[in-house]
Amino acid sequence: MLLGLFSMAQGAWATMTARFRKEDGAVATEYALLIALVALAIIAAVIALATAISGAFNGAATTISGTT
Repeated sequence: MLLGLFSMAQGAWATMTARFRKEDGAVATEYALLIALVALAIIAAVIALATAISGAFNGAATTISGTT
């Protein structure tokens, strides 16, 4: 029984270490490109949002100053 438990643990350990050694998936360069594209999309969205908010505040300021 103890030998069976040991061999099961050893097999699980071998499987886990083999998963970390695999080089099949994406590499760091692909992740860097993906992060750069996401950053560019966020920057574009922030610029568009800033323009819209600025227009809303300018419109409100014009309306407020016109009523005095």
